[in-house]
Amino acid sequence: MDLRRLSSSLLFRIVVAIILGVICSLFFPEWLARVFVTFNSLFGNFLNFFIPVLIFALITPAIAGLGRGAGKWLAITTAIAYGSTVFSGLVAYAVARGLYPALLGDEQVADDVADVDEGALASFFTIEMPPPFEVMTALLLAFCLGVAMTVVKSDTLFKVTRDLERVVMKVISAFVIPLLPIFIFGTFLGLGMNGNLIDTLVTFGKVIIVATVMTIILLLIQFTVAGALTGRNPLTALKNMLPAYATALGTSSSAATIPVTYEAARKNGVETNVAGFVIPLCATIHLGGSMMKLTLFAFAIVAMAGLEVSVPLAIGFILMLGVTMIAAPGVPGGAVMAAVGLLGSMLGFDESMIALMIAAYIAIDSFGTAANVTGDGAIALIINKFAKGRLDIRRDDEEAFAVPGVSTDHTRD
Repeated sequence: MDLRRLSSSLLFRIVVAIILGVICSLFFPEWLARVFVTFNSLFGNFLNFFIPVLIFALITPAIAGLGRGAGKWLAITTAIAYGSTVFSGLVAYAVARGLYPALLGDEQVADDVADVDEGALASFFTIEMPPPFEVMTALLLAFCLGVAMTVVKSDTLFKVTRDLERVVMKVISAFVIPLLPIFIFGTFLGLGMNGNLIDTLVTFGKVIIVATVMTIILLLIQFTVAGALTGRNPLTALKNMLPAYATALGTSSSAATIPVTYEAARKNGVETNVAGFVIPLCATIHLGGSMMKLTLFAFAIVAMAGLEVSVPLAIGFILMLGVTMIAAPGVPGGAVMAAVGLLGSMLGFDESMIALMIAAYIAIDSFGTAANVTGDGAIALIINKFAKGRLDIRRDDEEAFAVPGVSTDHTRD
C-alpha cells in the first residue's frame, strides 16, 4: 500500500485522530479544546437528527426488495443471513456476560469511568437538532412501508425509496465519514483533559483483543455448521476462503472483495448461479463479524458506565440490531453508523459513548469485514446444497443486489 492510499484510508485517519487527541490533550489551552468540544456537540446533534432518516432510507428499500428478484431463495438466503447475524450477537452477549465482570474489573471499572463526561469542557454554544421521528418510528415505518410495497408491487414508490437511499448514502460518504476523524479527535482530546483517558484506552484494548479472537471463533462455528449440512470438510472449506479473508483485511470493503469471495466460493464447489446470487447479496446483508464487534463493544461500555440493561432488553437490542445490519451502508464504518440510533434509544448511550464505539469499531474494522465476507462462503455452501441446479438468476434480478462499481458477470464456469 503506497503512502497516498494509506493516508486516504479511514482507519489510518482514525488512528491518527486518536493519537493526536491523546497528545494534544497534554498541552492544548482550554479555549482551543472547547472549539473541538463545540464541534462534537454540533456533529453529535446532527447524527441524532440524521440517524432515524438513515435507518428509514436504508431499511425500506431493503425490505421492499425481498419481494423482487429470486423469489423464495432470496427469502431463504436473507433468513439465513439474519439468523447468522443474530446468532453472532447472542454469542457475543453471552461472552460479555461471562467474561466482562472479570475482564473489566466489574464494579471497580464502572465506578472509575461511570461518567466519561465528568469534568468535561463545556462547548461555546449548541444548536438543538430534533429528529423528524424517533428511531423506533423509523424502523416500524420502514418495515410497514417495505412490506406493503412487496404486496402491491409499487414500482414508482420503490424507485423513490431507492433514490432516497442513494441520497442518504451520499450524505454518509461525502459528509459524515470525512468528519468522523475530527469527531474522534475531539472525543479523545476531551477524555484526556478530563482525566478519563488512560482507564478507557486500557479497558478497550482488552475488549478489542476479545472481539478479534471471537470473529475467528465465529467463522469456525459457521463453517462447522455448513460442513455438517453439506458433508464438506469445514477446515478445507475455510482454507479455500482465506484469499477472501486476506483481501478484506487489506481493503476493509465487502464490495471490493466480492470477486475474490466469488472465486473462493466456486473453489469450494458452489455452483456458478448460486455463487453469483449469494455472494453479492450476502456482501450487503450478512454482517456476522460486524455484529460480533458491535455487541462486544456496546456491552463493554454498558459495563464501564454502570448502565442497567436487562436480559430481555439486551436480546431485543440484538434482534433489532440484526435488522439494522441487513440494511447497513457498505462504506467503512457504515455498520456502526447505522447502529448509532439503537445504541442511543435502547441502551441509553450518550455522544461520548457513541464516539468511543465508533473509534473502537473502526480500529479493527478490517477484521469484522473479513469475518463477514468469509462467512458468506459458508452461507453459499448451504444454499448450494439445496438450490443447486434450481436457481436461475435473471440478469435484472442479480443487478438488483449488485454493489456499484463491482462486476457481477458470473456467467463463466
